[in-house]
Amino acid sequence: MEKIVELAKEEFSKMENEIKIGKKIFIRNAGKDEYWLQHIIYNDPKVLGLPGNVESIGKEKKQSRGGRLDILLKDTEEKIMYEVEVMLGATDPSHIIRAIEYWDHEKRKFPQRQHYCVLVAESFDRRYFNVIQLMSLNIPMIAIQADLLEVNGERILNFSKIIDIYLEPEETDEKVKKEDESYWNKDSPWTIDNAKEMFAIIKGRHENTALGYTQSYISISKDGKIAYTFQKRAKPTSVMIFKVREAEKEEIIKKILDNNDIGYTYNSYKEFCINVDCEVLKKNAKVFSEIHSLRYKILTESEE
Repeated sequence: MEKIVELAKEEFSKMENEIKIGKKIFIRNAGKDEYWLQHIIYNDPKVLGLPGNVESIGKEKKQSRGGRLDILLKDTEEKIMYEVEVMLGATDPSHIIRAIEYWDHEKRKFPQRQHYCVLVAESFDRRYFNVIQLMSLNIPMIAIQADLLEVNGERILNFSKIIDIYLEPEETDEKVKKEDESYWNKDSPWTIDNAKEMFAIIKGRHENTALGYTQSYISISKDGKIAYTFQKRAKPTSVMIFKVREAEKEEIIKKILDNNDIGYTYNSYKEFCINVDCEVLKKNAKVFSEIHSLRYKILTESEE
């Protein structure tokens, strides 16, 4: 027993030597400015950890309504653009409003593409963090914290995604008011189209599937239980959400999505959240059919 304890102490000591403790320092205190941070991101946009094959296509891009967009990024394989606004120190209302204005301008200019509003700052205090979360219910916003760390005399720049298309936890049927299709036709007809596109993909796999409408989401149910929900996002996109509780299935689905370059988040409620539109669903119909089969253990044609 004493030998086991000694070995454990040795391993712990090794870990202490291998893992160094860093101290956060502010970028201005390191003699750098906002343009330096913009330059880092523009030259290597992958540091932000955004999904897809992201490339820089513009910096300090002049806007027709005034002002300049810090950085414009584009996924070269998908019709996705990221409007990035960079700020040193803590985010503030002007940073948030400016980012939304530039996002809206680019979205109107290129309506056929999907757009994300990206805020980069050194910190997000709780007040504005909550504001961004609330806004992200209707605007696809991503918040990324830039940390300059000092470790044993060396300085390391690290980017952490702290808000990624915020989604509220799924509400239970008791809390959600039932609606009909006409309710969504007035508010978000494209979300109906997206839900029906997914419904068509899985409909032939079960006898009992149905579309349902509430104030908060459109659902696809299987045997009376919700299998997918669709929440409104900026036209023409919706967020498709489905639960996967089994760790093994979770990992397989993540690999399937990664291999097909489909962006997603997997949150603490064990939900996959994927921004989709009809084009994405049609293009990846086989992929989503495969995932559905895996979730419900349906044999594919090759296995039958």
